Amino acid sequence: MIYTDFSMEKDGFVGHMVEPEKNNTNHVVIVIMGGEKSIVSGIKVSERFADFGIIGISVSLFGAEGLPKYVDRIPLEMFEPVIKYLRNVKNVKSISVYGLSMGTVYAALVAKYINGIDNVILCSPSHVPFEGSNTKRKCMTGHSSVTYRGKEIPYVSPDFFHSGFMAKYVYDEEAGRKVTNMWKIYRNAYKDKKNEKLASFHLETSSARVLLIAGTGDEVWPSDYSCRYIKYELDKAKYNRDYKMILYPKASHLIGIMPSKERNKWLYRIVPIIGLIYRSFSRNKKECMEALKQSEKEIINWIMCN
Repeated sequence: MIYTDFSMEKDGFVGHMVEPEKNNTNHVVIVIMGGEKSIVSGIKVSERFADFGIIGISVSLFGAEGLPKYVDRIPLEMFEPVIKYLRNVKNVKSISVYGLSMGTVYAALVAKYINGIDNVILCSPSHVPFEGSNTKRKCMTGHSSVTYRGKEIPYVSPDFFHSGFMAKYVYDEEAGRKVTNMWKIYRNAYKDKKNEKLASFHLETSSARVLLIAGTGDEVWPSDYSCRYIKYELDKAKYNRDYKMILYPKASHLIGIMPSKERNKWLYRIVPIIGLIYRSFSRNKKECMEALKQSEKEIINWIMCN
């Protein structure tokens, strides 16, 4: 594989590109996982795309030189030079944007606001942006977590810092199962229906093909609800591009493209430890592992058939 790094000072964005040396299909995926040091490495996800002949370019949102320190007022326009580079320098056939978890907020908005995206793939998605947060000061910022050309994009406001320990598991009557306190924080933020509607991605105003993937056992936030919300808006608008929603029964928050098992055996050895945090992996390991396998196939097929 061929590796290329990008910096904000030189290139206008922070990124890490992985190109397959053989069987290059000339498709590219912009991978958005979160910060420069995400729990699931964007570089390793890019490597997995390269295993299928697809160029992967992981773009960091925060935590590197020239980027915001926290998830707060992250400028979408930094994706414009990414797309310009891929079109004009790499001359790629198609550009997809892939987001997992919080990365889906930025993946969806890139597809909406910036021209040149052919596919948007959202795994364990949200359907709205959120208020920014400052983990050092342990407070919400009162600003959007995302901006475009200096304008803050509408958001909803989960309160992470006054709602108890976020990883604590509690039984929720509405969900009918145990979820994390974080799950409840997000769900409660969606109850402000006026702000929820205003902040919705409204992907029906984009021009990309849309693939939505989630597990109904997601314990981090209600991603199956977000999938249904997005699909309802696409249905209502009679969206004229291909779109598809896949919900895997009992599957966890971790879904979609994961680092190569052969290349990262150590990661798969700690699945039992992951199960302490993502309890769906403890209760429903078979369903979770099958969802990882099947969702990867769906994503690769979605990109390659474009």
